[in-house]
Amino acid sequence: QVQLVESGGGLVQTGGSLKLSCAASGRTFSSYAMGWFRQAPGKEREFVAAINWSRSTYYTDSVKGRFTISRDNAKKMVYLQMNSLKPEDTAVYYCAARPRGSSSYYQHEYDYWGQGTQVTVSS
Repeated sequence: QVQLVESGGGLVQTGGSLKLSCAASGRTFSSYAMGWFRQAPGKEREFVAAINWSRSTYYTDSVKGRFTISRDNAKKMVYLQMNSLKPEDTAVYYCAARPRGSSSYYQHEYDYWGQGTQVTVSS
């Protein structure tokens, strides 16, 4: 069983920055593919970014150049640095883990999810 706990959300103005953190359990965390997803009000949950065990990274087009996903295997942590935030980035952000397999854009391929952290960007 893998437990994920997100933190770092909050209220920020347009153009500001936030860094989300995800604390994970699991003895073989370094081999997990990890992802960040988000769900805006009235919309379906969508892929944001993912990182492989090899630290290869993937982003949805709307956040490329603004968001950076990273991991610290020693601390069993995954981060999402979000810069140049826009009102359309407002959403609940979820951390997800895929213990077996590489990074994926598809949420059904992730086995474990955190409870989410709210990010609100004011205009």
